[in-house]
Amino acid sequence: MLQGKKIVLGITGSIAAYKACLLIRGLIKQGAEVQVVITPAGKEFITPLTLSTLTHKPVVSEFFSRADGSWNSHVDLGLWADAMVIAPATASTIGKMANGIADNMLITTYLSMKAPVFVAPAMDLDMYAHPSTQKNLQTLISYGNHIIEPGTGFLASKLEGKGRMEEPEKIIEVLDDFFEEKDLKGQRVLITAGPTYEKLDPVRFIGNYSSGKMGIALAEECAKKGAEVELVCGPVSIKAKHPNIHLTSVESAQQMYEAATSIYPNCQIGVLCAAVADFTPTNVADNKIKREALAEKEGELVLHLQPTKDIAKAIGQMKKEGQLLVGFALETNDEKAHAQEKLVKKNLDFIVMNSLRDEGAGFRHDTNKISIISANDIKEFPLKSKTEVATDIINELVKRLG
Repeated sequence: MLQGKKIVLGITGSIAAYKACLLIRGLIKQGAEVQVVITPAGKEFITPLTLSTLTHKPVVSEFFSRADGSWNSHVDLGLWADAMVIAPATASTIGKMANGIADNMLITTYLSMKAPVFVAPAMDLDMYAHPSTQKNLQTLISYGNHIIEPGTGFLASKLEGKGRMEEPEKIIEVLDDFFEEKDLKGQRVLITAGPTYEKLDPVRFIGNYSSGKMGIALAEECAKKGAEVELVCGPVSIKAKHPNIHLTSVESAQQMYEAATSIYPNCQIGVLCAAVADFTPTNVADNKIKREALAEKEGELVLHLQPTKDIAKAIGQMKKEGQLLVGFALETNDEKAHAQEKLVKKNLDFIVMNSLRDEGAGFRHDTNKISIISANDIKEFPLKSKTEVATDIINELVKRLG
């Protein structure tokens, strides 16, 4: 989403200034136009020649050009830019920004900036944690600036970072996310993800191989597009990162049922991606089942299972006019027929089908191959990363909002 964007990059006197080269290259690769403004201290760490070679623009540092005495207009830069990024931002520069001390070209440009400003602090931990630095950062936030939290790659609402400058690729992700079209702004989305564990005893369970990667990728994509996401997730090792994702952790199918059915009535969209167990043990042992206790039964353990509650069916029955519901079908045979049957029975707007027979699709993969099936249409997609698959699914969902 940075194609054609005009970015003013402010560089200050930090050892992290060398990362500005990587940041410039990444921004230009995304299609942005970059104009560097550097402080006098910044030039001690990286040369303007290096920066101008990367940007194909003269670096702005002084109020007047030494070559011909012409005036560098900070006002014009403030009007030209779609965004200003100050990376690295030292404690000194942050203090000047917070208090309006306009003693160099970078600060005057900042004070004239009409576009959003992003600040990537760079300093040691003690300096970052000092009350004066924290006060200055909070002041910048109150002015409407965006602080890119060190070590997290997300805009800070509260400051918990470690001081070092966030990596260039993460800064670019923040900018890309900021300029992403917010097609789901104002929408509340329920997403279920991951497996469920059905207990046999305190240490054993019946489960499946779901990693939760697909569901979490969907949650991240919805959040990027402006939605408030309610993620109901079974036991997984990965975590959602976007601050607009609110996590409800569950373990069993019953817990997921209770969470999902209570949340969905207050959502406009539901995406049911979790691999929910169809059956759960009738009785759960209070203590670990011992091998010796099975001796009288010739070592056989007989499990009695009962059906779990059908979350998709229950939510499909709850769905009201104006709400959307998307389901998933992981099949091993007669895939499309089973998916189309589920589409009707569960009252879904469309269903995402994938097959375990497709190499690279399904559980424990970073890729997936899907078909999106609706009442009168089937769309086939090639094997892609789960992040790209999530984009395809949510784009299809956005089309149906209109």
